[in-house]
Amino acid sequence: MKTLKITLLFCLISVFSFAQVSQNQRTALVDLYNATNGDAWVNTWDLEKPVSTWYGLTIEDDSVVAINLSFNGLNGNLPESISNLKKLEVLDLAFNKIEGSLPKSMVSMVSLVELKLFSNSISGNIPNDIGNLVNLRTLELYNNDLYGAIPNSIGNLVNLEKLMLSSNLLIGTLPTSISNMESLKVLSVFDNNLFGTIPSSIAQLTELEELVLSNNAFYGNLPGVLVELKELKTLLLSNNQFKGNYAVLKEVLPNIVDFDLDEVNLKGALATLDTEEED
Repeated sequence: MKTLKITLLFCLISVFSFAQVSQNQRTALVDLYNATNGDAWVNTWDLEKPVSTWYGLTIEDDSVVAINLSFNGLNGNLPESISNLKKLEVLDLAFNKIEGSLPKSMVSMVSLVELKLFSNSISGNIPNDIGNLVNLRTLELYNNDLYGAIPNSIGNLVNLEKLMLSSNLLIGTLPTSISNMESLKVLSVFDNNLFGTIPSSIAQLTELEELVLSNNAFYGNLPGVLVELKELKTLLLSNNQFKGNYAVLKEVLPNIVDFDLDEVNLKGALATLDTEEED
């Protein structure tokens, strides 16, 4: 009888250990493990042990709320089932070897606050419905192989503070909807194939501290309202086709520390700034 009680006790302990997250969540995690060659991760998971022991996970109230597997040797594609992690707030898979497109289902992960997938080999388009992730404060997709245009829906991310899309293969113009993101502090799109003029509505980003547009094909005059971005500390504009001389910007914007222009734009007066957008 005593032996039976002990056996039942261990069974209950085992059940409660694995019941820390739902079966759907556990399956999504196992799918991630299998799709990215989990056996070869730097810090791998023992699938026979409770989910609570798996490296890089944060679990609260029986839900996975954070995954941090940066620098962990993930190699493969992200599975569609990752969206079954309904309460996930942080997904950090930076500095790995993830390939393929972003899962279409990812835009349903509305609890996400931080999405960090930079320094991988992710290709395809930024999902058109990326704007569904309305709780995002950080979106870092730089140093991948993403192509296509930046979706207009990105302007729906009104809580976003960091938008970092640099070093991809993106084309098209800078969406005017970006001006809706009035909490934005960092806007970095350097080293892409973006073109067109800079919309004057960028002046609405009054919290902006970093504006990095270098190494694209932007052209025309900078909007005069740029001088309203008083919080700017970093302004990098070189290797574009901007017209006019903007050296005085450094004097007008009081907090500028990092400032980079083409040589042709380094002389002259601020009066060359143009408030109108060009076609």
